[in-house]
Amino acid sequence: MGALLIAKKSTHPSIHKSRRSIATLSYSIFVLIVALMMMFPFIFMISASLKTTAQAFNEPLKHLIPDQIYWGNYRTLLTSPNYFLWIGNSLKVVALSIVLRGIVVTMAAYAFAKLNFKGRNILLLISLSTLAIPPDTTIVARFLIYKYMHLINTHWALIIPAVFDVFFLFLLRQFFMGIPKELTEAAIIDGCSHYRVYFRIILPLAVPALMTMIVFSFVYIWNDYATPFIFISSEKKQMVTVGLQYFSTQYGSNYSLQMAGAAFVILLPILLFVFAQKFFVEGITSSGIKG
Repeated sequence: MGALLIAKKSTHPSIHKSRRSIATLSYSIFVLIVALMMMFPFIFMISASLKTTAQAFNEPLKHLIPDQIYWGNYRTLLTSPNYFLWIGNSLKVVALSIVLRGIVVTMAAYAFAKLNFKGRNILLLISLSTLAIPPDTTIVARFLIYKYMHLINTHWALIIPAVFDVFFLFLLRQFFMGIPKELTEAAIIDGCSHYRVYFRIILPLAVPALMTMIVFSFVYIWNDYATPFIFISSEKKQMVTVGLQYFSTQYGSNYSLQMAGAAFVILLPILLFVFAQKFFVEGITSSGIKG
């Protein structure tokens, strides 16, 4: 009897170990399947960009790795002046939006985090409540306002709504609140104004949170399709996401060329995320969600 109990005890660790191995293997297979499902549109896009339009349209899922790679789509892109014009327009809108958003949102976040003024919590609550309003519901109102201000078909129609973002206001406020209050109070006692505390102390300490805002803002504004499609009508002023639709022939859209253009466009956000990944993760984790 005693020997039987000892044998049972000796098998328990191996049984648990094998169960953990099976669970780990199952989880890995599940994650791999989900990752492949998420990656498939990108794989399909790269595959279609290396085919002729006929192959991409008639055999969309056959031969994901083409027997003969067709580089003609990328050669056409590199010789297309409009394509680089659209990329330049997108870079201009993204850069101005991020710079202005950085100034406005960080100053507002500093005020909500470090200044005591009447109605601060009510103003913050009202600002946060706008997160519940879908942006698409305000398109008609924005179109009429911009038309009255003669901003339709200008890049300012894309930049102005991107300047203020409540989500990043809340994110940066949480980060600023994590900075010790004694640090800013000591600087003010030494004679620093709030502007000097903001520029000399708060902003240098908030680099991870600022990088998080820059990465998110770049990806969202760079990939935005609906806003430039509605507010920009000139082909020369268009963003690259909408400009790709102008790649067409007398027989219809040139899908393989559009796929090549899209593959080239996603390189910048990917490179930005790779270089800023360290700050991105640090900014998210250090901001926290606390009251």
